[in-house]
Amino acid sequence: MRFVGIALVLLLAACASASTAGLPAPEPMGNLAQVMRGILFTNSNILFDVQSSDPAAPPVEAASGGGATANFAGIYGGWQKVENAAIALGESANLITIPGRRCENGRPVPLSQPDWAQFTQQLKDAADVMLVAARAEDQEAASDATNDVAEACYVCHEVYRDVEPRCTP
Repeated sequence: MRFVGIALVLLLAACASASTAGLPAPEPMGNLAQVMRGILFTNSNILFDVQSSDPAAPPVEAASGGGATANFAGIYGGWQKVENAAIALGESANLITIPGRRCENGRPVPLSQPDWAQFTQQLKDAADVMLVAARAEDQEAASDATNDVAEACYVCHEVYRDVEPRCTP
């Protein structure tokens, strides 16, 4: 019996290590500005909408013939949309720390700067606060959490986006 237990533990350990051993390191597809515009900007605006629009309100009917964007806009709506946007922001903090990513001007993303790590952690933390509020379907808490999101954006942009040349501390 003891042999079976040891064999089972070794088998599980081998399976766990084999599942990640062959995966290539992630490579960036877009530059930092493209990730910001495509993921962070659009999803943070979904979160900011909570301040003035109740995610629990009935969805507005889309006009017919508007294409896929209009036809499927309400499928993941309401609080699920807010939750998904918070998750996208949190996951984006991982995306903007992938080695090899470049800024729009071709400079490397400043991954080695201590404040960059602090700013990405602040983004994750803000996304976590928003996610808790979204899962609780608490509009007041979600509205308050947008302050954390805005602050996370502001402190990083002040150092890395709003200066010339960009991506330099």
